Amino acid sequence: MISNLEKIKNDFLAAGIKPTYLRMKIYQFLLESKDHPSGKMIFQALKEIFPTISLTTIYNNLELFCRKGLIKMVLLDPKEIRFDGKKDHHHFLCKKCHKIIDLPIDCDLVKKKKIFGHLIIDWDGYFLGICKDCQK
Repeated sequence: MISNLEKIKNDFLAAGIKPTYLRMKIYQFLLESKDHPSGKMIFQALKEIFPTISLTTIYNNLELFCRKGLIKMVLLDPKEIRFDGKKDHHHFLCKKCHKIIDLPIDCDLVKKKKIFGHLIIDWDGYFLGICKDCQK
């Protein structure tokens, strides 16, 4: 059975990214996170493991991962940029607590390669509202 880090290494090589241990740990953190972390959140989580890491290093790697199509920026909250290692789902942003929640909505429209003659390269879908926790 292939380990998680071995799969990440293979993903990096396929994308043309040098698979350093630090890069693989940043990417692994993103894949395992359910919080759509910001660069600062990733920095805070990983600085205990990598005490000499800088915020600039985190953002440089996140930008590289985005450019290579491994992750996506989540731009729902104007106050900060979040990142998502998972693809092909929609998001729900709670207007009260600002939590971003994955929504596994199946939509035939996003499965199409063209819509009304327009070539689809990527898509984002999001909903705004009040999450079930804040409604209590």
